[in-house]
Amino acid sequence: MKKNFILALLVILVAVASCSFTNKSFENDDKDKFLLELISYVLERGHYEPKEINDSFSSNVFDDFIDIVDPTKRYFLQSDVREFEKYRFMIDDEIRNTDITFFNIVYQRLMVRMKEAKEIYNEVLSQPFDYTVDEAIEIDYDEQEFASNENELKERWRKQLKYNTLNIFDNKIDNTISDADEDVNLDSKPVMYFNDIPNSVDKVATEEEAREITKNTLDEFFDFVDDLERKDWFVQYLNTIVEEFDPHTFYFAPEEKEIFDIGISGKFEGIGARLQKKPEGAKIVEIISGGPVWRDQSLEVGDEILKVGQEGEEPINIVGMRLEDAIKLIKGPEGSVVDLTVRKVDGTIETVSITRDVVELEESYAKSASIDAGSQKYGLIDLPKFYVDFEDYTKRNAATDVAKEIERLKEAGAEGIILDLRDNGGGSLKTVVEMAGLFIKDGPIVQVRSSGQRKEVHEDKDERVQWDGPLVILVNELSASASEILAAAMQDYKRAVIIGSKQTFGKGTVQNVIPLDNIVRGNEHGDLGAIKLTTQKFYRINGGSTQLEGVKSDIVVPDRYSYIDLGERDQQNPLGWDKITPADYKVWDGYIDLDEAVKNSKERMANNEQIKLIDENAKWLKDQQDENLISLKYDSYVSKEQEAKKRSDRFKSLKDYDSKLSFGSLQYETELFTKDSVLREKRDRWHKNLARDIYVEEAVNVLKDLHQNNIKRKENKLASVKG
Repeated sequence: MKKNFILALLVILVAVASCSFTNKSFENDDKDKFLLELISYVLERGHYEPKEINDSFSSNVFDDFIDIVDPTKRYFLQSDVREFEKYRFMIDDEIRNTDITFFNIVYQRLMVRMKEAKEIYNEVLSQPFDYTVDEAIEIDYDEQEFASNENELKERWRKQLKYNTLNIFDNKIDNTISDADEDVNLDSKPVMYFNDIPNSVDKVATEEEAREITKNTLDEFFDFVDDLERKDWFVQYLNTIVEEFDPHTFYFAPEEKEIFDIGISGKFEGIGARLQKKPEGAKIVEIISGGPVWRDQSLEVGDEILKVGQEGEEPINIVGMRLEDAIKLIKGPEGSVVDLTVRKVDGTIETVSITRDVVELEESYAKSASIDAGSQKYGLIDLPKFYVDFEDYTKRNAATDVAKEIERLKEAGAEGIILDLRDNGGGSLKTVVEMAGLFIKDGPIVQVRSSGQRKEVHEDKDERVQWDGPLVILVNELSASASEILAAAMQDYKRAVIIGSKQTFGKGTVQNVIPLDNIVRGNEHGDLGAIKLTTQKFYRINGGSTQLEGVKSDIVVPDRYSYIDLGERDQQNPLGWDKITPADYKVWDGYIDLDEAVKNSKERMANNEQIKLIDENAKWLKDQQDENLISLKYDSYVSKEQEAKKRSDRFKSLKDYDSKLSFGSLQYETELFTKDSVLREKRDRWHKNLARDIYVEEAVNVLKDLHQNNIKRKENKLASVKG
């Protein structure tokens, strides 16, 4: 049904756009204007809840775009903003008339102000800071006005740079003292004020070194900004307009669409190395396990790529090139050869030929661990996202991978399974429907409604059950979209116990990615990118929406985000909450004591000192976040830091927690370790973190209460691997 809807939407857009855009001409054949008209057209006709583009809309775009390009108010002056003000209620007219005057004026002024900012920070950092002066900086930039003149702007830069440098200066003082006397314990000593700094420390030289570090950081930032082209800033402007509709509708420039595809599929075609721009070239900062570079062992971390040549062609020098452009040259189709001129770590220059291949990002995929809880064994599946290859669903996807991990855990003797969806921001709707079907016989999983249309019910029609044993799902405030669909369905069926934050993220909308090239005939502007468009809302099978409200955990456990504003309700322009009629479904009848298990867990949590400490830490983090006035006087700064450190030290024990549970890799994975030591190291680190994770420990306790003996045996045999 969803596929049919997408096709219907495209047919409508193509039918109308073919007439609207084929013969459209501008006095200046400008791609930016073309994109503006095309995107606004798609939004007005395809968005789930299109907004009226009027003066109110215009005013919001005005404020948001200026905030995006100058969030800390370090570039524009009040006089600039006053000049921009005449466009506050004209942007809606510009959109209708494919006029980009407002963008051009803001962009041109921004380029001037950024050039001036370079001169300001270089001038400010050429002079020493006086850390004995009693002054402070306000870092709540939303509450500030723009600087009234250049002197006020320069003063803001001075305070900001002093603030940035103060922390570096303080750290260098501590490091110098520690290096001079290895026996000294700065943590146990009283606060050391400016005049107490020993004479063995050259304060003048240390302050100068701190300023130099700050300057280098800013130089790198502005080098990055200098690499941005006008089109990059225009994409920001387009997305300011697009995101007024809702926070999940987004325009992808061609390069960003490719990044999105990699993120959702977890793979790409290339050499399998992560790069960082350096003045000398593109530096290799990570080699991806299993990729061509990892297999060839011809390159290593620290090598710098200087030139890139396609097989048999003259190499192109990439020194000074934008990293994005260099990566385009390095990546290429599976099976093709790229010739890289490389400066090795030892300084030698070599040319290395690498055959490109499909590179899979293992950290994007499901992984599992066995849990030894004494006389009982359990399993945990970590799912970072609901990944899929949209071009070929038969290839690796989240649903089939989780099914495989379930089967492996069953073979390892697992008596219960934890599905960890913490920090999982969602992904493919189809995969979550199939994945939910692994845990129930059949029935509805989620309801979906398009604007003005009747609801559609997405069902699991396969009667086979991959796992009928005890199931716990872990969530937090960053579990969103597809994660919420799965958690909500399992909760409505009473199939699993949900443990985690008070509520999940609260994203109850569905997006479709539409390549703009597909809806334009006779395109003369090259790749137009794509738009991720909110076209539907999804609802629980009980009729409620997860929009804004999220999924409420059966067992609420505090975490570091508990008091920090996160989630859909804290985004700009979210769609509202509503509900529809429930679907026809039957509650899972496998658990005899589900309510009792929840009750037992709540009692354990209420008396757990570790949980109390986590909650205290979360409140402290909220207090730290709300601290907006920072002293720039060294003595006041270090006093505040010492106070914060004492509070922070109290929470160090959170990292030392030991659940006494033992975690391990399954057999198929241990066999890979002989060839991949990096994978072994990653899994060892993951297992150690799991052993310190009190949420996982409590999930195991709940699994014990939902022991296999409390599951009613089904007459039908389980499928070996569902699907």
